[in-house]
Amino acid sequence: MPDRSGRLLLKISGEVLMGGEPFGIDVPTMNRIAAEVGETTRTGVKLALVIGGGNLLRGVTAAAQGMHRVTGDYMGMLATVMNALAFDSALKANGVDSRVQSAIPMPSICESYSRDSALRHMAKGRVVIFAAGTGSPFFTTDTAAALRAAEIGCDGLLKGTSVDGVYSADPKEQPAARRYDRLTYGDILTQDLKIMDLTAITLARNSGIPVIVFSIRTPGALLGVVKNQGRFTVIGA
Repeated sequence: MPDRSGRLLLKISGEVLMGGEPFGIDVPTMNRIAAEVGETTRTGVKLALVIGGGNLLRGVTAAAQGMHRVTGDYMGMLATVMNALAFDSALKANGVDSRVQSAIPMPSICESYSRDSALRHMAKGRVVIFAAGTGSPFFTTDTAAALRAAEIGCDGLLKGTSVDGVYSADPKEQPAARRYDRLTYGDILTQDLKIMDLTAITLARNSGIPVIVFSIRTPGALLGVVKNQGRFTVIGA
């Protein structure tokens, strides 16, 4: 991993928090990931998080069922706030000092997003969880993750998923799909590899932030990525 600011942003899909459940939050899974985040920060890494809301609601799905896309996206943003609050609680239970910052102001629940405040928290060793996406509809939490990573000067964007890297096709549907160890931003754009949306990849490219895709469902994988060990795909220049 690059070693400039010591800051990394971890993007966790909401679906990962389901564990083996059909929806919602599987508490043992959340606690395991929270414990691994704590273990990683104790190595000196300054970590920020963005957590998706797909385990609770996805705006696009709601739109497809007749709900207005804007309404669905705002509901999805609120779902990310609920996930962030739950994960914040799990971190604190594991002895990790953390703060939730929301792109949509809700001061009775959590802090409003502030770049300067986030940097001060991270300088003190706190984990900052960025919630409510970008605060605007039509942008995914992947884009929010890339945006926050650029704003706070992260050395890398870690995308924790259900698979151990980027494949040429969904390996669950096509077992013979090719797995990549390294790709360029251009490869993602030209080959239409659907690991992140195009806005997120473009933001990462323009900011010079490598994206590392790994399976956060694999115990110990997060710390392994930070130590440059294990299986993952690096997307860069």
